[in-house]
Amino acid sequence: QVQLVESGGGLVQAGGSLRLSCLASGSIFSISAMGWFRQTPGKQRQFVASITSGGETNYADSVKGRFTISRDNAKNTVYLQMNSLKPEDTAVYYCKFYGPGRLADAWGQGTQVTVSS
Repeated sequence: QVQLVESGGGLVQAGGSLRLSCLASGSIFSISAMGWFRQTPGKQRQFVASITSGGETNYADSVKGRFTISRDNAKNTVYLQMNSLKPEDTAVYYCKFYGPGRLADAWGQGTQVTVSS
């Protein structure tokens, strides 16, 4: 079972930046796609960004040009650099491990990001 631990959330003013990190346990990190999602109270969890094992990235339209997902396979870590933050980016951000083959997906515990206006 892969375990994920997010960090880097916090309170920031609009226009500011934060970098989220997600550390994954296990030896299969390098062959797995990873993603970031976010959720606000009463709403469904929404896709933010993903990165394949080969480094291909995909973003939600709402964050394109402002957020960047990256990975460091040597550190078993995926990052989400968030720039030009807006109050509507306020949410709990979750890291997701896309289990390859029959391996189950996994989620982190979430980290709160709050953007003040």
